[in-house]
Amino acid sequence: MSDSQLSPQFADRVERVEPSATIAVSNLASELKSQGKDVVDLSVGEPDFPTPENVVEAGKDALDAGHTTYTPSSGIPALREAIASKLRDDGIDADPGELIVTPGGKQALFETVQALIDDGDEVVLLDPAWVSYEAMVRIAGGDLTRVDTTPHDFQLEPALDALGEAVSDATQMLVVNSPSNPTGAVYSDAAMAGVRDLAVEHDITVVSDEIYGRVTYGTEQASLASFDGMSDRTVTINGFSKAYSMTGWRLGYLHAPEGVVDQAGKIHSHSVSCATNFVQHAGVEALQNTDAEVERMRDSFRERRDILVDILADVGVDVSLPDGAFYLMLPVDNDDQAWCEAALEESYVATVPGSAFNAPGYARISYAASEERLREAVDRLVSDGFL
Repeated sequence: MSDSQLSPQFADRVERVEPSATIAVSNLASELKSQGKDVVDLSVGEPDFPTPENVVEAGKDALDAGHTTYTPSSGIPALREAIASKLRDDGIDADPGELIVTPGGKQALFETVQALIDDGDEVVLLDPAWVSYEAMVRIAGGDLTRVDTTPHDFQLEPALDALGEAVSDATQMLVVNSPSNPTGAVYSDAAMAGVRDLAVEHDITVVSDEIYGRVTYGTEQASLASFDGMSDRTVTINGFSKAYSMTGWRLGYLHAPEGVVDQAGKIHSHSVSCATNFVQHAGVEALQNTDAEVERMRDSFRERRDILVDILADVGVDVSLPDGAFYLMLPVDNDDQAWCEAALEESYVATVPGSAFNAPGYARISYAASEERLREAVDRLVSDGFL
């Protein structure tokens, strides 16, 4: 028997991407916690509330009722109808047959990119952009063009001219994420109308990631597919992780024109088969009977946002006020990677480098944490000279 070790040749599509920066920070924070360090973890995009009890009970009831088998690949009819009803409330002319229920919103995005992007296809991202968009495009072999909203306080409307210069008839896809991860920016109706005009002019498919759509403060987010001319060129991505505090349940969906659903459905059926049966039943309960809980969590996030912005202002740090999600961008040293690493290792405060989102000079803070922990984090960063 040979003593030689296997030296596999890894696929180019895997070599093109790096591990998720957000998960890497979370893993290091967990390691420090395991060593007994008191880490204030402001890196994770996860609500700190328990899943609403009625949703948990619905999941238990579904287990007791034996809903542990495979489901139709695109999802159980009751959930697809509940999602379609929710989308119709948002102004989207949705039919259950235009939906695929997935194990998390990330899977819905992955299937969409795989179905639509070939080697060399151009995909336009709005920076700062969530870390996995780039990775998914590169895995598919696509090329990236990026439009920076940072000079415009992270808003899209003032950047529409730059976006118009970036897109062309060669653009295959534009990804829009509002409310935004990592900035918390909510794009105006005028900005969305501008996206519509460009998409129609250049025949571009737009992926609208609306996972934070119900987490907004004093404003409402319009769904892109509800705009005239967009229903047949928009893929709407959403899920249950953020608004319903169901991150570990892994439940999401995509809504798209029939042709996209047919092609993405091939990838879905040959990879994950279907989302977990009993989790889908819990999703029906979440959509139909948790409005009060969603509002309570949203109000709490808004209160924490205001507290954190005030605390930072008190120590002389001004930040852009986010109108949605539960993140803000903290201006730090130009070497944001080094700043975040030092803040974690010396102050035991975990944040995510802005460079991970193509926003150098910033750190993303999640304020999905208690007021006490937010104050503790800022106190440590000030005491140790990071702020």
